[in-house]
Amino acid sequence: MKLPVVAVVGRPNVGKSTLFNRVIGRRVAIVDDQPGVTRDRNFAPADWAGRHFYIVDTGGVIEESDRPMDRFVREQAEAAIAEADVLVLVTDGKEGLHPLDQKVAEMLRSSGKPVVLAVNKMDNMPRDPAHHEFWELGLGEPHPVSAGSGKGSGDLLDRIIELMPESDAEPDDPTLVRVAVVGKPNVGKSSLVNRLFGEDRVVVSEEAGTTRDPVDSSMTYHGRTLVFVDTAGLRRQSRVKEDLEYYSYVRTERVVREADVCLMLIDATEGLTHQDLRIMEQAWDAGAGLVLVVNKWDLVEKDLRTADEMAKAMRERAPFLQWVPVLFASALTGQRARKTLELVLEVEEQRQRRIDTADVNEVLQRLVGRQPPPHSRGRPVKIRYGTQVGVAPPTFVLFSNLPKEVPAHYIRYIHNGFRDAWTFSGTPVRIFLRDSNSS
Repeated sequence: MKLPVVAVVGRPNVGKSTLFNRVIGRRVAIVDDQPGVTRDRNFAPADWAGRHFYIVDTGGVIEESDRPMDRFVREQAEAAIAEADVLVLVTDGKEGLHPLDQKVAEMLRSSGKPVVLAVNKMDNMPRDPAHHEFWELGLGEPHPVSAGSGKGSGDLLDRIIELMPESDAEPDDPTLVRVAVVGKPNVGKSSLVNRLFGEDRVVVSEEAGTTRDPVDSSMTYHGRTLVFVDTAGLRRQSRVKEDLEYYSYVRTERVVREADVCLMLIDATEGLTHQDLRIMEQAWDAGAGLVLVVNKWDLVEKDLRTADEMAKAMRERAPFLQWVPVLFASALTGQRARKTLELVLEVEEQRQRRIDTADVNEVLQRLVGRQPPPHSRGRPVKIRYGTQVGVAPPTFVLFSNLPKEVPAHYIRYIHNGFRDAWTFSGTPVRIFLRDSNSS
């Protein structure tokens, strides 16, 4: 997908994320009065006047700061500028021209790329002439806008579209696999993403909770477009205290629900925790494929705990894990990190797998013949036939004369029989009962 890229940049707390959300029409980037909320590059597809493009939200640039986090954020903004076709400099019309605006403007001018100057927080436009002050930046006409209310955003987008290179690409990609990288804070999610891409796509810090927004990064692997979403670490709700962290938690849960495959990272030195299980159950219940990555494997004494022993212990804690591939890896050293890409494609293939109706009924009749459903209050319960009605995840409907009387343990028996026949590695399998008399 060679869609044009628009990068939104500026100093902290000028409303970049609010403008980003306004353009895409939904709340993806977290917005808060506290400056410095956005730390990573945040990608999303957008469209205006029939043109499709990617818009990139960046953290607030503090040019003269040598604080490690400020330096990381500045590097991320610089990377977004390098990738972009059009740059949007967002300034604050309420506060007026700021020395940092001059610094960022100089950085954008040196890129040689087209720049659109947006003067945000102009809630009283067109009566308020404060935006004219920003002519001084030497970036051309300042465009007054109120990202919060949407005033002026149409004119701003019109100007952005004028400067974008021509592209006939559409955002729909049948080869796309959306991969959510999930896990508790500080288990190495961002490190794994950076390792897979061979560059620092997201901020990595010893400080837990560095990633707050879900951050998208895409690659092509074996003909498939993999979009990795590095999410904020999910922790128990009782520990989610700050409003900002709560919204990160909610955003991450939504990413898990929308993912095709979830890469679940756990810390090899801690083992599988109750919170890890809760996150995996959430992904499994949402119908996502699942790959369990035991990260920091390089830190484990192999003579004390082998991979087989650890995998067996984890699968004993949750029955569904017997169907989930487990990979022991190290994002730091790169040990087996690339294997995650192969497993993602394998799991997605299983998630999209479709079984012929004849094969479904052959296996179903063999299972029913071996172990018929138990009677219900003296009445025979029959399962007459079945068919697959959907994929992602594979979904089957079984037709019975008494569908409400088929016990849960018997549905599990059928489920396990289907697994034995077709594996469906890494993906949930759903089975529903329907009345054969009304079919």
